[in-house]
Amino acid sequence: MSKLDITKQNVAVEKVLETTSNPRHRYLLQAYLRHRYLESAGRWQEILDPSLTVDAPFYRFSLAGQAPFTLDGKDQVALLYGHWTATDQCVFYVEDESVAVGDHMVVGRGIGYQQTLGSELAAAGLDVDPEAMYLKKSQIMMLWPYDDQCRLLGEDVWEFDTAEAGLYKLDPADVLTAAQAGRLLDPFIKPLPPFDDSLLPK
Repeated sequence: MSKLDITKQNVAVEKVLETTSNPRHRYLLQAYLRHRYLESAGRWQEILDPSLTVDAPFYRFSLAGQAPFTLDGKDQVALLYGHWTATDQCVFYVEDESVAVGDHMVVGRGIGYQQTLGSELAAAGLDVDPEAMYLKKSQIMMLWPYDDQCRLLGEDVWEFDTAEAGLYKLDPADVLTAAQAGRLLDPFIKPLPPFDDSLLPK
């Protein structure tokens, strides 16, 4: 497996933004970018800002090898993001992604990698080193709905094809901490432009 670069995780989103002229769609893509960079940078508290996310977001996950689960409300979302950041599992890489945007959603499909603790994989029944960190590879589809004010309503995330699945034990020198990821991604995290009535759906 070639070495992955966390600063390239959103190149597909950036390319779509470059060719998008619709002001509302551009705003949604910028909100989507900000969220994704903040998540991998370990700055999850900023994701829950009222300008970016509604008061009661609802997340649905359907991941291979796991029972489907949901997160209902900011408290549950905060617990997951906080846990991932504290354990360096907020680090994501993305390859071969396709992105589309509409008036109330952003959709992405690609190959994703997440740093995952061996102890959590072992607890799920996998034969791994519980003391190690792994890269979990999967083909993921994400649909993120937004309200009229371009605030995130939640996430629908599922692994639709296990053919690309993989699990790679990381050398300790290759494990990226949340703090390191934050320093690398800080130049890419841009403030959102002001939202006004011109950006409401027509």
